[in-house]
Amino acid sequence: MLCKDTLRKNMFRGNAVRVLVLICVSAVLAVTGYTQTSSGATQKATTKATAAEKKSTKSSDLLDINTATAEQLDALPGIGDAYSKKIIAGRPYNTKRDLITRKIIPEATYEKIKDQIIAHHVAKTDTKGSGATK
Repeated sequence: MLCKDTLRKNMFRGNAVRVLVLICVSAVLAVTGYTQTSSGATQKATTKATAAEKKSTKSSDLLDINTATAEQLDALPGIGDAYSKKIIAGRPYNTKRDLITRKIIPEATYEKIKDQIIAHHVAKTDTKGSGATK
């Protein structure tokens, strides 16, 4: 009877140590940014760096939806010929969110392209003083 109790205590301690080691190793890997891929290989996580790069995109690199050609709009993910025609027909836009509020494109498509586009304000031309006749 004494041997069974001692054996059970030792097994419990062994399992507890294994669990504790597993937790510590997981915490260290999480802090250092390592992830496990589907193939089982370990690699450095780059999601934070990728997100920072997307946010640091210069406004000159963004596509202006008020002046872009149909071909330029087609190159955006999720935007095909039909959506590019709708975007061009709906101009001018005050903000890029106008694409959703005016129901030009679905929100899921907007989420794909929002970091790649901008809506520069278009200067309105004054037709009253142009001397045009009616």
